[in-house]
Amino acid sequence: MQSTFRPPASNTAIAPSLQSQFRHPNHRWRFAARRCGIAQILQLGLCAGLIGLDRVLAATVGGNRPTRIESWRRRSARRLVRTLGALKGAYAKAGQFAAVRHDLLPEAVTVPLSELRDRVPPLPFPRVRAIVEAELGPLESVFADFSPDPLGAASIAQVHRAKLPSGTVVAVKIQYPWLEGSVRADMFIARLLLRAWKALKRRSDINLDQVLSEFESGFRSELDFVREAEVAREIRDNLASDERIAVPRVLASHSTRRVLTMEYFPTVRVDDAAGLERLRVEPAAVLASIGRAYAKQVFIDGLFHADPHPGNLFVIDEPGADTHPRLLFVDFGLSRRLTPTLRDEMRQAIYALVQRDLDGFLEGMQRLDMIAPGAEPAVRAAVAQMFDRISDSGALQVAGSQVLGLKDEAKTLLQQTEGLQLPNDLLLYAKTLSYVFALGEQIAPDQDLMKLFLPYVLKYLAEKPSTGDR
Repeated sequence: MQSTFRPPASNTAIAPSLQSQFRHPNHRWRFAARRCGIAQILQLGLCAGLIGLDRVLAATVGGNRPTRIESWRRRSARRLVRTLGALKGAYAKAGQFAAVRHDLLPEAVTVPLSELRDRVPPLPFPRVRAIVEAELGPLESVFADFSPDPLGAASIAQVHRAKLPSGTVVAVKIQYPWLEGSVRADMFIARLLLRAWKALKRRSDINLDQVLSEFESGFRSELDFVREAEVAREIRDNLASDERIAVPRVLASHSTRRVLTMEYFPTVRVDDAAGLERLRVEPAAVLASIGRAYAKQVFIDGLFHADPHPGNLFVIDEPGADTHPRLLFVDFGLSRRLTPTLRDEMRQAIYALVQRDLDGFLEGMQRLDMIAPGAEPAVRAAVAQMFDRISDSGALQVAGSQVLGLKDEAKTLLQQTEGLQLPNDLLLYAKTLSYVFALGEQIAPDQDLMKLFLPYVLKYLAEKPSTGDR
């Protein structure tokens, strides 16, 4: 379907008087070294074990050394989360990226970093106003009302409630203004930090260029709100047959590459037990909608919303919610379209897993460049052990609660096997599924999500192999 979303042509330039609003306070290199907290990131990263001072800590920390080192590492990781959150942009996004890299980092670091999904300090309203006016024009002429208090703040943008002159209530997503202009410098700093980590950790098996390229590509795509609007439209169309799923419409007249204006709905978070009880909505019904929506996106459509945490999933507060609750998806910046090649390889991997075909499983890993040169024997041994620990009932017959156990198996495999590195899209795919199942355990533990997923998985397995990437 041809795109109908176009940013207003008159808003592509930024007024000279507002240029300063579109500069990060750290845009000069000398100032960046101090204000961006690079030294603090290095210090906290060292202590948290991101770069590695295990031997030094072991030699200097007294008492119960392993326990104290682990405690120190966790405290440092929490402080690192606060620092990255305050810096926003590439730094906060790098923390989110690192949180799913179980093949590179220990759990003591990845767990605190996962908090960066929805715990970022907001930008002051005067700067928000300047951004909106630079993109759309004088605030009072564009909006009848605009709340100075954000509904939420994340790594690249924050959202405010507003009202159009027509009376329509909308949600306005505003990108932090310095991000696009600072990508090159931020990537330079990220490369330096990754090289330091690789050298001190002595991880010669890691393809640093691949890791950084995947991160930069994903980050740049999230900065493009035109792309996000198109993804939201496509996912909305893909899920249109399910009347219990809602995706907000984007208002093209009030949207640009840095500002995204969408329909606003009064909502209750899917993990708000008291709010759901007030609406008389059963958590099991909410989970059923989540399960159907993600099963279709992941296994049938190949394009999926990749950030299924409670800050992005809501039940709409409306009449009739007690009998026909509607699930609202928001924030499509983090989304992925799996290539046909990757979908084929994943299908073959499931076949190999079900059939206990170790050679076939490893051949697929080799095709995806997941095994470093010389590491095949160690990876083979680790995968064989994982195969042995999987239930004899079969990979497609496990209960939803057991899926989280398989996730832990995979995390252990990644963390303990040097020379094993996954493509980021595959990690994001696995992370999305694990978050959905974890959310199910949180809001409706008696419901078995696997039963909802199984028909979609079987349909996916029955697909014919593709002839190549689109």
